[in-house]
Amino acid sequence: MLRRAVRFGISLNGTADTQGSGIVAGSGNGFAGIPPSDGWTAHHEVEVECQGTPDPVTGYLIGIQEIDAAVRARLRPLLASLLASRDRPTPSCAVGLLARSLEGTLPPTAVVTELAWRPGPFITHTWRRTMPDHAILAERFEFSAAHRLHCPDLSDAENRKTFGKCNHPSGHGHNYRVEVAVLVGTGAGAAPFTSATLESVVNRVVIDRFDHKHLNVDCPEFERLNPSVENIARVCHALLSPATEAAGAALHRVTVWETEKTSATYPAQ
Repeated sequence: MLRRAVRFGISLNGTADTQGSGIVAGSGNGFAGIPPSDGWTAHHEVEVECQGTPDPVTGYLIGIQEIDAAVRARLRPLLASLLASRDRPTPSCAVGLLARSLEGTLPPTAVVTELAWRPGPFITHTWRRTMPDHAILAERFEFSAAHRLHCPDLSDAENRKTFGKCNHPSGHGHNYRVEVAVLVGTGAGAAPFTSATLESVVNRVVIDRFDHKHLNVDCPEFERLNPSVENIARVCHALLSPATEAAGAALHRVTVWETEKTSATYPAQ
């Protein structure tokens, strides 16, 4: 399996051309995006997953420059036209259009099995070949909370040995980040479900409940349950699952970051 992220700018009027988009060999910032943003340009990232058997001589499944060229030639103009259209589909439906527009542009030995489109750093729309009538909508949120890692069934000495300074009686705080991913129907007759709907659910069910709270003291969910990052992810999933279902989307996964280096996902993917 090979994954390649391609980044590019699209002007705010919905056209594919941006100031300074004439790229010459060796110029531009391939990491940030080609064509680049001119400061007023909407920035997009498309990540393509391909599967197949690598060439026995080169070791390549496909040259990444072929993926770059196909995405910029096909997907960037399509996104530009969708942005300019007044009758555009929901983003979850649009990611399927992007994936299908790549059909026939890459060698048949490299099958596109997944395509993720990020119109910004905090929202991802994902199409998978195994889910033709659904897309995955994932969005990131944050809340600030205090907690104390402490298990009532352990002695004070055992708690101190297990959790160290995280067992301090007064607790300590984190700026938690949460990514909630849901399965959104895209087939005929599917109810529209957008990021606005997801935001409403997550804010009501998770953020309002936990933000600026001491999890052990203020939240009954953790009265007897140790608020580890693993348990926080599991509790958020349990709270969100019926709420997203009622709003028209099935909960796919919840990931919680306690710090930049520590996160937990439930259920395991």
